[in-house]
Amino acid sequence: MNNPSTITIAPKSARPLTVKRFGYGTMRLTGPGIYGEPPNRAEALQILKATTEAGINFLDTADYYGEDVTNRLIAEALYPYEKDLVICTKVGGARKPDKSWIPFNTPENLRSSIENNLRTLKLEQIQLVHFRVIHGGAPFEESMEAMFKMQEEGKLLHLGVSNVTPEQLNTAMKMGNIATVENLYGHAQRTDWTTPHGVTPGGEAVLGICEEHGIPLIPYFSLFTTQNQKDERITVIAQKYGLTEAQVNIAWLLHKSPWILPIPGTSQLKHFEENIKAASLVLTEEDMAFLE
Repeated sequence: MNNPSTITIAPKSARPLTVKRFGYGTMRLTGPGIYGEPPNRAEALQILKATTEAGINFLDTADYYGEDVTNRLIAEALYPYEKDLVICTKVGGARKPDKSWIPFNTPENLRSSIENNLRTLKLEQIQLVHFRVIHGGAPFEESMEAMFKMQEEGKLLHLGVSNVTPEQLNTAMKMGNIATVENLYGHAQRTDWTTPHGVTPGGEAVLGICEEHGIPLIPYFSLFTTQNQKDERITVIAQKYGLTEAQVNIAWLLHKSPWILPIPGTSQLKHFEENIKAASLVLTEEDMAFLE
């Protein structure tokens, strides 16, 4: 099946970014609860160095991972950066000492976060920033206005959104150019995920909009195996080809749509190497029909 190896971010802009269609999400390079330093700091740095050695040129991070742990690790491992490396970060949230997540999305909050990302990543301009929707705080339109203003100032090159509903995505697109969308999406969790803390929008509802407008969908929690029960279809395909279930999940994403840019994350070098191999796996039309 058609499985292009690259994807272009903001293809209609003056400065589009073409990246390999397989990135790395750094969230797991933190302590328990996505908070604090990694249990194995040396391995975390080794994985980051391995990303560029493997040809990966898209990294996803956020200043509230840790907090600020992944940004500092990226800079320590990879600065000065390769010319073609795209570092994507997120703003809109923050962490409390009890590890809870809170909105940090007023114009003042967002400006503070952007400045912090620029400082910790040692950048003069961030190539891609996602505004992450976390329930509460400032209205969505007010936050987006602040983000577009900082884009006009040159603090960020391209602007994306994360954790959005189709309605929020359409609103954002009416306000300005949206380069990417980062939503929950994987074989086992494509629709909204309802928890005691609220509803997390799934990627299935926005994928069609992304494809129509040429906007890459960057799935997070893509290796999330299940919300309620295990999907045995992944197991069947994994056994058929002698693969891990994580590798089948990644291959499914790459075959699902040419506008999907997977960023599977891991804190173990062994799993990172397994994930890399998934980028070259070929699933047949019969495999994809079975997995659907």
